[in-house]
Amino acid sequence: MIDYSAQFLEFYIRDLNKLKEEIAAYQSEANIWRTSAHISNSAGNLTLHLIGNLNHFFGATMGGTGYVRERDLEFSTKDTPRADLLSELDKTIAMMQATFSKLDNAALEQTFPIMKHDKQETTGHFLIHLYGHLAYHLGQVNYHRRLLDI
Repeated sequence: MIDYSAQFLEFYIRDLNKLKEEIAAYQSEANIWRTSAHISNSAGNLTLHLIGNLNHFFGATMGGTGYVRERDLEFSTKDTPRADLLSELDKTIAMMQATFSKLDNAALEQTFPIMKHDKQETTGHFLIHLYGHLAYHLGQVNYHRRLLDI
């Protein structure tokens, strides 16, 4: 039988490590927080947003970590040192590994405890949604770095 939770985890960890690579690749640490007239979210804020999102939906909701999300701060906080962003990504990866270690295929078929967009979904469906969110913002960080890290 295929272990779908292990496959989900593989994709999440791969892309979180890629996010770490993107943040580390900025030539100037200040540019992580740079915005422009047409790019309103910095790579730093997108990273904080992903950390908050994953710690809320995985850590607190599925893993019982007690994490309390402060979503507004994900977009208003500025100039967090690169080393702190990378450390928080490492902690998020560890939390994901711990949370996924408790999941099996049967858990993926259960109803996710939080409704999203006024719909109740299975945990597996919600994990696909969250992965798309991660991949979308990872792509934005990549473009941000290539456009604004000059």
